[in-house]
Formats: sequence, structure tokens, C-alpha cells
Amino acid sequence: MQILSTLSKIAVRIPLFLWSIIVVFPLVWMFIGAFKTNAEIFSSPWSWPQQWNLNNFVAAWSNYNIGTAFLNSLFVTILGSLLCLLFAIPTAYALERLRFKGSDVLLNTYLASMMLPSVLGWIPLFFLLLKFNMLDNLWALSLVYAVSQIPFTIFILVSFMGNVPRELEEAAAIDGMSPYGILLKIVTPLVKSGIITATILNAISFWNEYFLALILLDTKSKNTLGVAMDLLKTSARYESAWGVLFAGLCIAVIPVIIFYSIFQRHIVKGMTEGAIK
Repeated sequence: MQILSTLSKIAVRIPLFLWSIIVVFPLVWMFIGAFKTNAEIFSSPWSWPQQWNLNNFVAAWSNYNIGTAFLNSLFVTILGSLLCLLFAIPTAYALERLRFKGSDVLLNTYLASMMLPSVLGWIPLFFLLLKFNMLDNLWALSLVYAVSQIPFTIFILVSFMGNVPRELEEAAAIDGMSPYGILLKIVTPLVKSGIITATILNAISFWNEYFLALILLDTKSKNTLGVAMDLLKTSARYESAWGVLFAGLCIAVIPVIIFYSIFQRHIVKGMTEGAIK
């Protein structure tokens, strides 16, 4: 039995190990290529760079607008995540706790909207923002990002708020706390895992978003990282700036990897608690 158990573990781990290599290898190759010159990339694409330097990173950051795009993406990601929480937390609490006529229909409408392809709303959204003179605006883009993730955030938070004992809210109400105080001081701290999980997933989605930024932004100085990387890809193709392209990709990917690594435990914990609910 011991041998069978060991063999079964090996049979499971070998495919996982191979899959890890398949996923990690392109990232390692990209990172090494970011420190190479174009000549080294073409002459010895699989070798280590002869000299480690940051010239490609400096060129990508300064000459190809990656630095400005990085700050723009950071702005819309942070603002969009905060706005999404500002809208979703009270809505989720109202749908879960304040039962009213049509609350189930409203909740199901939010959940059903997650099934619709977002591409269906791009053209109406463009003309709506055009009418209100909100095109080419990072604040408006942040608002669009926030609204687009409200159904998903509500879906997560409703399940967590359902686990909060009603007796805690009733005791706080007896002590004279207002409904807003109950939400902010009682319920919100108890669903912290759900809030962190939703925020992390939303932030990664906003950081990697490309199509809405391409459609709603026009000025080059307001491009987000996804759009700037697409322009850099075109430049690399015609200018042979492959090292700069690899450096730009590293600038775009490394913050996500670091962010996910720091909050990985919170994501797993939040998903597990949500699955149990």
C-alpha cells in the first residue's frame, strides 16, 4: 500500500511539475532577454547575457512611454478598485440583509449580467461617454472599470455577508448604532477576506485590461500599460527593439506577480470560505 501511495503521488506531481516548467520558462526567457542587446538575442537567444545592464528598461520607460503608461494603469487600477468597493459593499449588504420586494430579482439581474459578453456594451458605452464629454479621461475609465466589476464583487460579498450572524447586528442596533454604522463597523470587518479577494481579482483585471482603454482613450500620454505595450510591440517589429520589448513586458508583469505573491493566502482563504458558503 505504501508503494501504491508513493506511485500515485508521483503520477500526480510529474504532470504538475511539467506544467510549471511550461508556464515559468517563457517568463524566465523574457526576463533574461530584457538584459540582452538585439545582437545577443538573435545570435544566442537561449544563453545568458554577456553583460547585465538596464539599458533596455531605461529605453522602454523613457523612450516608449512605458513609464507614463505604468503610472496611468496604477491610477485607474487603484481608483477603479476603490470605486467598485464603494458601490458594491452597500449594495451587497442591502440585497443580503434588507429584504424588500424585488430584492431577489435585482440580485439575479446582477448575477445574470455577468453572463453577458462585455463587448456588447462597448459601442453604446462609447456614445454615452461621448455625449457627456467623458472620452479620453482616466477618471471616466476608472469609473467604467468599477461599474463593470460590480456584479462580480456583489456575487462574492453577498456570500460572505450571509455568514455574518444577525445577532451581532441586532445587538449593535439595540445599542443605538445606525444602519450605516452597523455596515461599516460590524459587517465590513467581518467580511474582510471577501473584500480582499474581490479587490485583488478586480485589480489584476483592471491592470491587464486593454480593449476599453484602446476604445475610450485617444491621447498618447493617457494610454494605459496594455495599449502602450501594443504600440511597443509594433515598434519592436519594425525597429528591432526586441530587448526593449522584453523589458517592457517585465515592467508590466512583475508588479502583478509580486502583488499576487503577497496576497496569495488571502485569495485562497477567501475562495475557500466562499466555496463553503
